[in-house]
Amino acid sequence: MYERFVERRAAEALSDTPVVLVVGPRRAGKTTLVRKMGGPGRTYVTLDDQTALDAARSDPVGFIRGLDRAIIDEIQRVPDLLLAIKKTVDEDYRPGRFLLTGSANVLTLPRVADSLAGRMETIQMLPLARAEVEGTTTTFLERLFAGKLRGDPGAITGDDLVKLVLLGAFPRPSAGKASGGARIGHART
Repeated sequence: MYERFVERRAAEALSDTPVVLVVGPRRAGKTTLVRKMGGPGRTYVTLDDQTALDAARSDPVGFIRGLDRAIIDEIQRVPDLLLAIKKTVDEDYRPGRFLLTGSANVLTLPRVADSLAGRMETIQMLPLARAEVEGTTTTFLERLFAGKLRGDPGAITGDDLVKLVLLGAFPRPSAGKASGGARIGHART
């Protein structure tokens, strides 16, 4: 499983904010990330499950009332849950109560964008970075601000760069397994 750069940010956000929303394109690894961050005492609910989806749609307030510390995956499927989360967070402002995933379009709904202002931190998750795939850390900004940005003698160029770009950065399922997680294309999630 890859160490994702946003994991540390999400953990920090959960330590001081009641609601953390991880948004990004489909297949970027949001579900994998939040499931990894679950741990004991945190209920995982996916709104891809028809029973959970029906329950959330029929009674958003009751659905949320039954959750204390929870991960809700695919929150954009029931935007009214965000209003119910606002209500429960206003009653109990403890940090780390809700870890949500969704597509970025959930934030474009007017009633949703305003409902959790000051109660939620949003974290953008992008597809795999090259450094995540390689298991390294990037020092680009540090070198840039230190005035030490020089050409990288190990930079990928030419046909190798074209191949890397064509591989893409979205994790892809594969039949093969590798230690620590499922093998996906050129990487593991």
